[in-house]
Amino acid sequence: MADLQDDLHATPEAGELDDLRAAPEADELDDLSVPIPVDAPEQGAGGPLSGPDDAPLEQARAVLASHPVADGYSGLAWALKRLPWYDLDLGESAVDTDVPRLREGRVAALFWSLHLPDGLDGDRAVGATLDQLDLVRTVVRAHPEYLRLAEDAGQAVDARNCGRVAVLLGPAGAAALGDSLGTLRCLRALGLRVLTLTGATWAGEEGLTRFGEEVVREMNRLGVLADLSGASPRTVRRVLAISRTPVLCTRSAAHALRPHPANLPDDLLAELGAAGGLCMVPLTAEQTGPAVRDVADHLDHVRAVAGPGCVALSGAYDTGTAHPMELDDASCYPRLIAELLRRGWEESDVALLTWGNVQRVLRVADFTVRAFQRRREPSTATIAELDG
Repeated sequence: MADLQDDLHATPEAGELDDLRAAPEADELDDLSVPIPVDAPEQGAGGPLSGPDDAPLEQARAVLASHPVADGYSGLAWALKRLPWYDLDLGESAVDTDVPRLREGRVAALFWSLHLPDGLDGDRAVGATLDQLDLVRTVVRAHPEYLRLAEDAGQAVDARNCGRVAVLLGPAGAAALGDSLGTLRCLRALGLRVLTLTGATWAGEEGLTRFGEEVVREMNRLGVLADLSGASPRTVRRVLAISRTPVLCTRSAAHALRPHPANLPDDLLAELGAAGGLCMVPLTAEQTGPAVRDVADHLDHVRAVAGPGCVALSGAYDTGTAHPMELDDASCYPRLIAELLRRGWEESDVALLTWGNVQRVLRVADFTVRAFQRRREPSTATIAELDG
């Protein structure tokens, strides 16, 4: 195993990935210039998207037509699981997300969380994760005119250009693996793209164990992105050190502005930005504050500390958490973008925030897969062998 790991870290392919972690320049966003069809009404669950200062809002809609939102976290799968019946086509008042609101919010890609309630572990966690994954696939199949499964950057762009919302699977919880790399490979074969590393015995307060490091390397080989929201600082730093793929923090804002446990202090934000990772700021009152301007403050702070290539968006809708005023549901993204434009954000930076940074990370992950799979066989390591 040690020889295999040494060989992996010595490969020129892995070393050549460092320059791909940097954010793309504005002129590299050409594939973002095709607008998605928008036929949504101008009224969402949070009230009319208009007011006395309409110019920034209209500008925000125009920007989002060319650079739509890739939302990094949606709890819709678990929310739908609890409903006896729902209608996403015409609108569903029991959830925060449906087709009309996605179109009004100019959302073109959505990561559907496969997280589970606390207390599920072992075989129960694996089975419950598979049930949610099956539900997502069923929902997408039932809405072919509006939703399309996507596994990579190219498929997300294709879905968007066809007027569909790209649905990406994940994050799932680490408990879904059952401490088995074979299960990780099966989940990836079913479309999983993101795995949260918190809650596992091999990724705790003291950092990654030897098995945890092997999990991260196998994730790199498969193209599964690591989600470090809520992870300990030691785990974050160790993953940043060994991962050849940029990592995500799917629900993290700035700890300096709001000391929530999942928010990142400035030193970790800077390290995340240097490694080409993404801090996906959640639209939740608990983590960012009660108003649109509070969310914008966090986005300003992350951009200033970690760079414009490090910041992205995470609606965290349908997760049971309260949202800031005027950001009640998935239709409300134009309000947030209007606030950023009022603050002087350039369109190129908005394009990175909403779409470009997520695309970059997916593309780097897929490049890493091609490099790793030429050099590394599927790992057969077990937690008993490495940590026992």
